[in-house]
Order: sequence, then structure tokens, then C-alpha cells
Amino acid sequence: MLVGHLINGEIINDSKRSQDVFNPSTGSVSKQVCMASSETVSSAIAAAEKAFPAWRNTPAIKRARVMFKFKDLLEKNVDKICALIGEEHGKISHDAAGELQRGIENVEYACCAPELLKGEYSKNVAPGIDSWSEMQPLGVVAGITPFNFPAMVPLWMYPMAIVCGNCFVLKPSERDPSSTLYIAELLKEAGLPDGVMNVINGDKEAVDTLLHDDRVKAISFVGSTPIAEYIYSTANSNGKRCQALGGAKNHAIVMPDADIDNAVAQLLGAAFGSSGERCMALSVAVTVGDDVADVLVEKLSESMKSLSFGPFNNSSNDFGPVITKNHQLSVINHINSAENQGASIVVDGRDVQVKGYENGFYVGGTLIDKVTPDMNSYDAEIFGPVLQIVRVKTMQEAMDLIDSHEYGNGTCIFTRDGEAARYFSDHIKVGMVGINIPLPVPVAYHSFGGWKRSLFGDLHAYGPDSVRFYTKRKTITQRWPSAGIREGAQFSMPTMS
Repeated sequence: MLVGHLINGEIINDSKRSQDVFNPSTGSVSKQVCMASSETVSSAIAAAEKAFPAWRNTPAIKRARVMFKFKDLLEKNVDKICALIGEEHGKISHDAAGELQRGIENVEYACCAPELLKGEYSKNVAPGIDSWSEMQPLGVVAGITPFNFPAMVPLWMYPMAIVCGNCFVLKPSERDPSSTLYIAELLKEAGLPDGVMNVINGDKEAVDTLLHDDRVKAISFVGSTPIAEYIYSTANSNGKRCQALGGAKNHAIVMPDADIDNAVAQLLGAAFGSSGERCMALSVAVTVGDDVADVLVEKLSESMKSLSFGPFNNSSNDFGPVITKNHQLSVINHINSAENQGASIVVDGRDVQVKGYENGFYVGGTLIDKVTPDMNSYDAEIFGPVLQIVRVKTMQEAMDLIDSHEYGNGTCIFTRDGEAARYFSDHIKVGMVGINIPLPVPVAYHSFGGWKRSLFGDLHAYGPDSVRFYTKRKTITQRWPSAGIREGAQFSMPTMS
């Protein structure tokens, strides 16, 4: 099977170059994906540019009605979409359903376009003069999205971009392209005109074409920090608006007064859900005091005995494989590194196999104690089912540790102390903060984004910031002089004095 592109409403198979798509649960090749040439990407941009004049002039309520229908189609096709995600990503069906639901919530927010795009109006800012602002679309905009959320992350981008009146070119991950392409076809079925939404699969050639083409006015990106920095700097040097979300190393502080049983349950899901392949995965627990550390490690190691991992289509599994063989080896190498540098491997997930799926890309849940900030595994975004324990003596030491890391995506604190929680949320230098909530991913009507090297650009993803990102403000000041009244030339700055 060959996965193609969606350009101007048609599936296009550009088969000059292709790449294998794996089923991570089995380790076998399941299909091939076309890798777009620069010419193919250019044709998608041209289709979007051609569709833009009519789409920008389509009333916002009509654009929103397409999103209402799209939401309905997504909900009717949950099982198929989740199966496509599982087959190519390895994500367990219940986790895929959760991903899709969070994406649907962004479509719901996009349905509010008529309200969100109203602009502002002031009558009589001066005698006979009215002033108002409008939120106008940019034109052709593009998104470049990662493998770990093939449904949700694209839905952070194009629904809002499209209801704002833009036309979109999406470059999803070539590792798991099928669910993204199928969802785009549902958008066409919902009544979106051809050319407004286009999907091109590919690699760096496709990315660089989007970055350098003058017809593309803005780029949204989610991925690793080195690539985010490249995307952001290249887009800016070419005069494009850009938001580029990068990597993370998310910490949880566990205070001595924390509800430890609750913390254990929350840490298990936040660290090992989706095999740790989340930019919001909680990968470091910072314990304040050895007493709480000892209890936490004991309870975590005991609870981890019941973790179940395996193929995506067994809903009793807690998590599945990682995305590729190379990534499996990378995660294992990080565990080896921690051990070699003096950390204690409490629960070891390196040498695991799943019966009947011996060639799958599995790493078991791993717990590492006595990690220190000078270790390579502490600095790295492991992006696997690995939870590391760092022991400190005070809450301030824990906060200093978090603030000194190059990433500032998400963090949380487990405590019963409201004063400590408030101090933490006020002063921590991280973009998304949880209080007894380990995955503080904002709901669709707030915006998502980290600080420091977790985000390049001023505006966060989805929510209110997405309206600002995908539109440009135009302010109009208008006067219709009364009959018979004419003013002479004025050479000083006009004022209301």
C-alpha cells in the first residue's frame, strides 16, 4: 500500500521517492509513504493560493459550519482513526481515543469563529469619525507536525487557521501518515472547498520548500528543539510568521506532605502513558527529602509490577511500543548511560519481549533512582517510558533545579500546602504548571506553550493565541463629513484636544 498526498482535493501518488512505514507493535513494514519533491510541495502551495481569494471572502459562519460537520464526521469515525494511529504509532486504542478527543475539542473551539473574529468597533472617536479593527487572514499557511500525536497536533493548527480564512498546507510525520491523511479527507467530506486544505508527506526537502516559498506566510511547528530552532530561524529569515514548539524535560516536585498514593498513580500515567512519547510526559520526579524519596520509590516500583504493555489493539495494555527500532535503541542507551554514571536502576525495562510480538519496538517501564543533574540522561529528552528520581533537600532547591534546565515546557507539584503551591506556580519559570496534576495540558479554549527553549516565537498554540497567530489586525478610521461642512488643511498631528 502506498500513502500519497492530498492536493486540491485529490489523492496524488508521487512515487519517485518513498519510505517504509512500520507497525511498531510487530516491527514489520506495513506500507510505503510517498516523499514529496519540491515540485509536489509547490503544487500544493499553488492549490492553496488559488483557493484563498474565495475562501477568505466566505462568511465566517459558513466556514464554521464546515467545522461543525467535520466534528460530526470525526466522532463517527473514531474507531477507524484510532486503528490507523495504533497501526503506525503503536499507541494503545484507549490512548489514541484520548488523543483524538483532545483534537476534536480544538475543532469545537474553531466552530466559534464568528465570535472570535468579530474585531472591535468605536463610534465617534472624534466628531464624525469612527474606528474599527478587523482580523484578516494571512493567506497560505503551513504546519509541520510530529509522529507522537498524528491526529491531535495537526488539529491544533489547521481548524483554526482555516476558519480564520486561510488556506493550509500540512506536512505530517512520514512515520505515521495514514490517520492524518484520512482525517483531512473527512474535512473534504465535510464540505471544505478543494485547495483550502492540502497534505503533503515528505522529509527535509518538503520542509525546506515550505520554509523558502514566498507564498507561505506563516509556519507552525511541533517537534524537537534543534529542529524547532532551525524552523524558526529559517522562517524568520524568509519573512514568515513562525511558532515552533520544541522539546521538554518535565519535572514534578513531590513534597513531604504530598498524598503519596495519589502521586504514585499520577506519575505512573504521566511517565509511561504513550510510552513516554509525549512532549508533556513527566520524566523526572524531584523528591524533597530522602524520606519521601524512599517511600515514593518503593511504592512506584511495586505499582510498576502491574504495568502492561504490548500491541495497540489490546485495550488492556497500558502502553505500547516506541515508534522505531532506532528510537528503541536510543531509549535503552539513555538507561545504560544513567547506570554507567552511577544512578540506580530500580525497575529495568531494557530487555523485554512481548509474546507473539518479539520483533516489536518495546521498552518496558523503567524507574531510575539517585539521578543527578550532571548525568547525560537527566539533560536529555529521552522520550520513552523512563522515570528518573532526583533527590533534593528543599523545595527551593527543587525549583532552582527546574529553572536551570534549558527546557521550560511543563511542570507540577504534589503537595497539600496551598501556600507552597501558590509560591511554586507564581515563581517557577515554566510555561504550563500543574498543582497535583502531572499533565497540565491546557483545554482547547486556553493556549499551549512552554518557556525557554521549549518554544520559539511569541504566540502559543491553539486557543486564543491561535486566532492572533493566523490573522493580522487591520485598523480602519473613517469619516463621512456632514453636508456643507468642509475643513481646511491641517498640518499638526490630529488630536482630540
